[in-house]
Amino acid sequence: MLADEVGSTEFIIERLQQAKPGSSWTIGTEVHLVERVCREAEARGVRARILSDCQCLCTTMVRIGQPHLLWVLDNLAEGRVVNRIQVHPEAARLARRSLDRMLALRPPAPAAAVVD
Repeated sequence: MLADEVGSTEFIIERLQQAKPGSSWTIGTEVHLVERVCREAEARGVRARILSDCQCLCTTMVRIGQPHLLWVLDNLAEGRVVNRIQVHPEAARLARRSLDRMLALRPPAPAAAVVD
């Protein structure tokens, strides 16, 4: 992979929020996120664009919204599991490996202060 920086969705959002006016960024991830962070960045004088001319659309993520999240959380609070997602064990293993690699890139959090 050739990139100046790599990271999670949160990392991308934070880097763009911290970007200096006049800087330029190219982002490779889901199109709706890129469009949103690009609009926010442009308002601060930061140039940002999506990496691919082909729209990387995550049709599953686009369906997740506050009403659906609230419905799931309400059901979980009442002991019901709705919309359970099951993944083939090999797909789960590969996904976990990818997540572990991504998380390993993040610097460790500072140690918490001990108060006596």
